[in-house]
Amino acid sequence: MSKRVLITGASRGIGKAIAITLAKAGYDIALHFHQNTAAAEACANEIRNLERQVSFLQFDIADRQAAKAAIETDIAEHGAYYGVILNAGINRDTAFPAMTEEEWDGVIHTNLDGFYNVIHPTVMPMVQSRKGGRIITLASVSGLAGNRGQVNYCASKAGIIGATKALSLELAKRKISVNCIAPGLIETDMVSDFPTDMVNQLVPMRRMGKPEEIAALARFLMSDDAAYITRQVISVNGGML
Repeated sequence: MSKRVLITGASRGIGKAIAITLAKAGYDIALHFHQNTAAAEACANEIRNLERQVSFLQFDIADRQAAKAAIETDIAEHGAYYGVILNAGINRDTAFPAMTEEEWDGVIHTNLDGFYNVIHPTVMPMVQSRKGGRIITLASVSGLAGNRGQVNYCASKAGIIGATKALSLELAKRKISVNCIAPGLIETDMVSDFPTDMVNQLVPMRRMGKPEEIAALARFLMSDDAAYITRQVISVNGGML
């Protein structure tokens, strides 16, 4: 029986790249998306063409009850996940003095509360399966270094790093690894209007990363070869840090 992995925000960008990469590696995919049904179905078709199974979960990761209900239903129908990849997130960038309550709360409730809302319903089924497992969170270079105009985003991503490290200690004896990938500037919709001259200034490699370069690391961390790696934050940023 194939191992199954839940990936949040899997309809596009980094999440989609991870979903396709893991499907190519032989994993079945629980594909989460929020609103873009067409993009989710397109990703699912690619997964099916790779002869892997795919299930759909649609909810806002900031909505605790919706996340819990969807995840518990999917587990009841298909069994516990072997892996969970917390990829979905948002940004609402603005200078802190001008930041509204909504811009702060929206980012924190989505990115940081999403850690609890998504991972909490998956953990006990993983433990009870007694098959080990992998949890991978996505933070950001911003959560490691800080970045002007992103106090809310940096706070949420730094919180994910701390939560990842703590959870890894709780689950290590269960053979469930918990690691964090911290991307730099990656070619996604979130940075589609980022000026090229700024990329050249910030990134020693003088280019943005590709979603597939994040996905390659996720594939390794999900594999048996990474069984002794846990509690780590691995940054993929072209030399920014």
